[in-house]
Amino acid sequence: MTSRIVKTMASSLIPFIFLFGIYIILYGHISPGGGFQGGVILAMGAILVLVIYGGEKMQKYITHLSLIEILGVTFFVIFGMLSIVNGRQFYSNLGMIWILNIIIGLEVFVGFVVLYLLIMRWEIAK
Repeated sequence: MTSRIVKTMASSLIPFIFLFGIYIILYGHISPGGGFQGGVILAMGAILVLVIYGGEKMQKYITHLSLIEILGVTFFVIFGMLSIVNGRQFYSNLGMIWILNIIIGLEVFVGFVVLYLLIMRWEIAK
């Protein structure tokens, strides 16, 4: 995008979008929201950056982002298995719900950004 007005407005909104997404993730266990909703908000902020400034430079980081996504799933399963190791049901330790919200938020954030980058790569290749 080449409009200076759009870039200026988006540049001023992006920090607030990221801050709101982090707030939703961190306080999702005591208020409406949580990891998924906060991750989507963070992803939309990142996609706004990619739309305005171009995502061609980010294409080379898809494998790194996919690795972060795999680590998120791995940590999610590990925290569930910790409950089984302690002799309880899968995810019975509710004291770790904020950690799970952070993992889910990171997973959703990276998943949406990678999905957008792959769709963008597919559209460029057409």
